[in-house]
Amino acid sequence: MNILVCIKQVPDIEQIKIDPVKNVMIMDGVPDIVNQFDTYALETAVRIKDNAPETKVFVLTMGPAKSKEALKSCLSVGADKAYMVSDDALADSDTLATSYVLYRAIKVIEEREGQAFDLIFCGKQAADGDTAHVGPQLAEYLNYPQLTSALELTVDGDKVSARRQSEEGIEVMAASFPALVTMSQTPYEPRYASVKTKMAANRAQIPVLTAADLGIDASCAGLSGSPSRVVKTYVPPRKQGGIKIEEESVEESVQKLTALLSDAGVI
Repeated sequence: MNILVCIKQVPDIEQIKIDPVKNVMIMDGVPDIVNQFDTYALETAVRIKDNAPETKVFVLTMGPAKSKEALKSCLSVGADKAYMVSDDALADSDTLATSYVLYRAIKVIEEREGQAFDLIFCGKQAADGDTAHVGPQLAEYLNYPQLTSALELTVDGDKVSARRQSEEGIEVMAASFPALVTMSQTPYEPRYASVKTKMAANRAQIPVLTAADLGIDASCAGLSGSPSRVVKTYVPPRKQGGIKIEEESVEESVQKLTALLSDAGVI
C-alpha cells in the first residue's frame, strides 16, 4: 500500500500575540510547526504502516524553502520519503489554486515513483486559514471519494472506513481505494521522534518540484490564478465578562436580572 500525507507548515498560533495599539497579529519570533491536524493524519498513516510493514508513507508540502523543516519533522516520526513544491510563482495561491498545485504534484510524484497512491491524507483544516477547503477540493481534482473529518480509520483490503463525530452522533463512512481522507483530532496522540530518527531525517534529501516541473503557469496558480481575494482582516473585539446572579431565591434572581436588563436599555 502507498500512502501520501499532505502537510502544511503554519505559525504556532498559541504563541501569536495581538498588538494592543495597531490591533494586528505580532508574528515576529513566532515559530513554525506542522499543522496540528496534519500531525494526526500522519500518525494515522504511520499506524497503518505499523500493521502493514510493506506500506510506504510519503509526505508532501507546498510552501517556501523553510517548509523543508516541516517535512524533516515528518520523516523523523515514520514517513519514508518527502517531496516539496516550492516556487515564487506559486506564492499567494488561494485554497483552490493550492489544491490544484497539489493535484499536479501528486501526478508527477506517482510518475516518478512508478506507483499510484492508494490513500491520500490531509488534515481537516489548517490553523492559519481554518477553511477546510483543500482536502475536499483536492479529492475533486483527483476524482476520488472523500471521507472528511475522520476520527479513526480502519483499512480492510482495498477498502477504508472512518468514524466521525456529527451532531447526531458517530457516523461511519466507507470507500474503496483510491480515496482521500481528512483527519480531525484522533483519540491517540502523534508519536515523538527520537534522537536517532531526527538525525536520519536531517540527512534526508528532499526533492523540490517547481511550477515548471508540474506544468503549471500563472493562469491557474499564484495570486493571479486565485479566484478569491482577501478584502480585509481584523481582530474581533474582546468580549467583556458576564455577571453572575446568585440571590437567595429564583424570584429574587429574576427581579435582579430584570432590573439590570432594564438599566441597560435591553428591555
